[in-house]
Formats: sequence, C-alpha cells, structure tokens
Amino acid sequence: MNASVTHLVLIPSYDPGAQVYDTVRAARRQWAPVWLVVDGSTDGTAAGLQEMAATDPGLRVVVLPNNRGKGAAVLHGLDLAANEGFTHALTMDSDGQHPADLIPAFMAASIAALDHMVLGVPVFDASAPSLRVQGRKVSNAGANLETLWMGIGDSLYGFRVYPIEPLRQVMHGQRWMRRFDFDPEAVVRLCWHGVRPINLPAPVKYLAADQGGVSHFNYLRDNVLLSWMHIRLMLGLLPRLPLLFLRRFSMR
Repeated sequence: MNASVTHLVLIPSYDPGAQVYDTVRAARRQWAPVWLVVDGSTDGTAAGLQEMAATDPGLRVVVLPNNRGKGAAVLHGLDLAANEGFTHALTMDSDGQHPADLIPAFMAASIAALDHMVLGVPVFDASAPSLRVQGRKVSNAGANLETLWMGIGDSLYGFRVYPIEPLRQVMHGQRWMRRFDFDPEAVVRLCWHGVRPINLPAPVKYLAADQGGVSHFNYLRDNVLLSWMHIRLMLGLLPRLPLLFLRRFSMR
C-alpha cells in the first residue's frame, strides 16, 4: 500500500484498553499513514503502540504527557500534519466502534470533493444503548438549526474526514472544542466557515465490557457540556445569519 501524501488517518486515544491494538491494525490494513495521538493514557497502551510503530513505517504514535481532551488531541495531530503537508484527516475513535473497512471509501469521497467534509452517519445495531440513540437526536436538531439546515447528517459521530486548514483556523480562533464538544461544534463551525458536508452511512458498534469496550462518556458532565455548547453556538449564529441565509440560497 502506497502512503498518501495528502490524507491521513488520525486517531485520538485515551485509556482505550487492549481494543486499541485491533483498531490500529484494522486501520493500517486499509490506509497509510495512520497516526495515533495518545492523550495522556495511563493504561499502558502508549508503550504497546510505540512498539507497534517501531516496526511499521506507516504508523506514527505521538504521546501527550497529560490528558487534555479529544479535541485538543486532534488539534495537536492536525498541527503536526499541516506542518508535514497533509491537507485532510480522517478521524476515528480508538475503541473499536468505528468501521475501519470504510476508510478507503470515505477518503475517496474526500478526494473527489476536497473543499467538503465527509461525515459518517451512524447505522446502529442492537448493541446501541437506546438512551444514546435517542439523545443524539437533540444534538442533531440543534446542529442543523445552528447551520440553517446545511445538511449535517449526524453531529456526534466521530468517523469523518476534515479538510485540515479550515478546521485548524476554526479551532485556533477560539478556546472551545477541546473535549467532548469537539465533534458537534466542529461541524457547525465548519459550516459557518463555508465547508459543506457530504454524508455517508457507516455502522457503529457498542462493545460490552467483556468484549473490551471502554466508554468515557459521563451522562451528566458531558450533557451539561453539550448544552452549554449549543447555547453559545446559538448566540454565535445571530451575527452570522445574513451570510448563512445567502449561502443557503446559493445551495438551492
């Protein structure tokens, strides 16, 4: 497999357990390069990943000393990638929920429309917790309202391809989007930035604990974070309404 010089797979990782090794192997079977940003993990996986990278030129592992949050880990990787000339990054979780076999299809969609972002729309199976499935409808409704229905298929699913430079500009321009609020706020602010979405279906797996599944989602903490995020996005929408109306009209 020839390594791409424009598109890379970027995986932020925080205490994912042994499942991360299968995730990395699956991603590497589909693409090169694959970069891991270990976000202050304390579960010993950083050392194991570095051992894998020592014998695999298509794998790079960056270890951050302290946990800073998913968005902060992604931004660190984006800055490094931009410095090396990459233009697009496919992000995916390290815990085995995302479909590595779809990496080539998502990358192909991005290559065909470089100024767009390619968003995974989750296809749930019976393993998906009902509360999580129903709760994301609220976030999706908020994201579409905040972008005047520019076509966000799902605001929370982190399997997606971003154009790196617009996302870096958005993130360096404000101090939010550093933790669990990264995925939904990124798509809203990129829409405000003029980056339109392409939506592709993608299955999602929720692994039980005995299957190696690990979840760091805290219903109270993270729902409060999402609620505050939508409040500030609604406030941020108001001065942008004229421009967004023009963009929506031009899409017809």
